[in-house]
Amino acid sequence: MSRSTMVMSGGDVIGNTPLLRLNRVTKGLDATIAVKLEYMNPAGSVKDRIAFSMVEAAEAEGKIVPGKTVLIEPTSGNMGIALAYCAALKGYKLILTMPSSMSVERRALLKVYGAEVILTDPATAVKGAIERAQDLAKALPNSHILDQFSNPANPLAHYLATGPEIWKQTRGKVDIGCFGVGSGGTCSGVGRYLKEQNPKIKVYPVEPFESSAINGLPHSPHKIQGTKMATTVQSVLFILFTVVLGMGIGMIPENLDRTLYTEALRVHSDDAITMARRLALEEAILGGISSGANVCASIQVCHFHMCQEICPIHWKS
Repeated sequence: MSRSTMVMSGGDVIGNTPLLRLNRVTKGLDATIAVKLEYMNPAGSVKDRIAFSMVEAAEAEGKIVPGKTVLIEPTSGNMGIALAYCAALKGYKLILTMPSSMSVERRALLKVYGAEVILTDPATAVKGAIERAQDLAKALPNSHILDQFSNPANPLAHYLATGPEIWKQTRGKVDIGCFGVGSGGTCSGVGRYLKEQNPKIKVYPVEPFESSAINGLPHSPHKIQGTKMATTVQSVLFILFTVVLGMGIGMIPENLDRTLYTEALRVHSDDAITMARRLALEEAILGGISSGANVCASIQVCHFHMCQEICPIHWKS
């Protein structure tokens, strides 16, 4: 929806985020890097898209009713904020389970929206939060888990909206897509849409070097809270990023379509942190550590493919 007109609902301002070119962190690189500003969604991240999509789908299927159903969701970050926004918007009680390693500021924001937060052992990562959510759902009547990790409405939101936005903004000149993976929805939804437009497009999931489940390695603690996506074009590489607490969750999510890619990229936490600082100091983009990881990954891809231009599309939380 156009931002030049009055809207009737908070859901109407989700999506249609701008694409911004980076100019300084790419100095000396034979590439053009652009970022998709997902922080312009109302709750501040790309997760707004899938939170609203999952709630709307569950309502349409008669699984949840505002004012009656208690929504429950395991999360490690921005999904919780996005769902808290949607729950407040539509009148649902929301209970979130998350590792206690998540920031105090994030927990405080969730409570401002009215969500109840239950903390789990960080050593069990997201799996522990999922198990706690499942236990709650069994104990609480009239409750429902939306389950971003397997809910088809997650990748569908990106297939129907985010992917087409990117295709239009890049004028169809996309060669490669790099996507930080949390729930897998962005990589799968956008990746599928782009490859349908051009089967030659390559898709690369991105994950922390220290927690590389997609590469078949065990989960270890890392410093990258969040990440998401990327894409390219005929000698112009467009890489899409999202900052979503949840990158490197220690498992391969059901929503990750593994037929879309042949290789996953790994980024060291310290490299991601350094790049995140550069984005703030040199581009005035407060994108966070996962954004730094995505930019690092896009540069890896650029060097690997010897592309003339590279456009990381960053999603800030």
